[in-house]
Amino acid sequence: SLARRCHHRVTAMLDVPFVPFCTFLGTLGLLCVAMVGTWCQHWRGGFSLDGSSRTFNWHPVLMVLGMVVLYGAATLVYRIPNTWSGPKLPWKVLHGSLALGAFILTVLGLAAVFRFHNSYGTPNMYSLHSWMGLGTVLLFSCQVGIPTLDPPNPPASRVFHPHLLFLQWAAGFGAFLLPWAPAWLRALYKPIHVFFGSTILLLSAASCVSGINEKLFFSLKNGTMEYKLLPAEAVFANTLGLLILIFGVLVVAALARPSWKRPDSDSLDSRQVQDTLGR
Repeated sequence: SLARRCHHRVTAMLDVPFVPFCTFLGTLGLLCVAMVGTWCQHWRGGFSLDGSSRTFNWHPVLMVLGMVVLYGAATLVYRIPNTWSGPKLPWKVLHGSLALGAFILTVLGLAAVFRFHNSYGTPNMYSLHSWMGLGTVLLFSCQVGIPTLDPPNPPASRVFHPHLLFLQWAAGFGAFLLPWAPAWLRALYKPIHVFFGSTILLLSAASCVSGINEKLFFSLKNGTMEYKLLPAEAVFANTLGLLILIFGVLVVAALARPSWKRPDSDSLDSRQVQDTLGR
């Protein structure tokens, strides 16, 4: 029928090989990082560690690089066809290392914004963006802030001491990297790990977009540069937000595509793939 032929044509058009798709995603991710760096350097005054607004500028750069681009790369490691045969350990190490790198950059990004707020006496954790962002980080790492070095009884909103409680990262490490992890534990934890991986990536993208929007509202206020007048900075930052969303959606789409998923080691598909790659 006509509907069936149209369906087959659309399916064929969307049947993009993984490697070109992954190359496009990598280019898009690098573009997002370059754009957020350009935004902060050109329009927001550059970077510093002195507690000023230039210290804040590390926050969007590190969060986009860590929780969006690097984390997105970590989620796609097992979609690379080369990982479907041969030793799994190098790929597990790569996956865990990328996730750990994303976590470290995220901690640094949070430290930058807390230092900026504290330097100016600005309250922390009052906006929707801050709630979404910290909630996303807690899902990823379950890290907490414990006041160990500050004066007694400081306000909870003014304290941020990241303790490395890598519960999400460590759970994946224990379940998939350590050779003595039992098969039933891996089978139990794998769908949870995959679900939260996709969820965290989308929440990260949404948090970045809300942060960009919040920053524009706070910064573009004077008469000739109001946000509603769409100055060049607003157009640039809005475009950046759209690209971040597109990156997150495309990564999740790649994770959901059945033909790009690594076959189970005992399945017929897995044996066929191994036979094909071994020829």
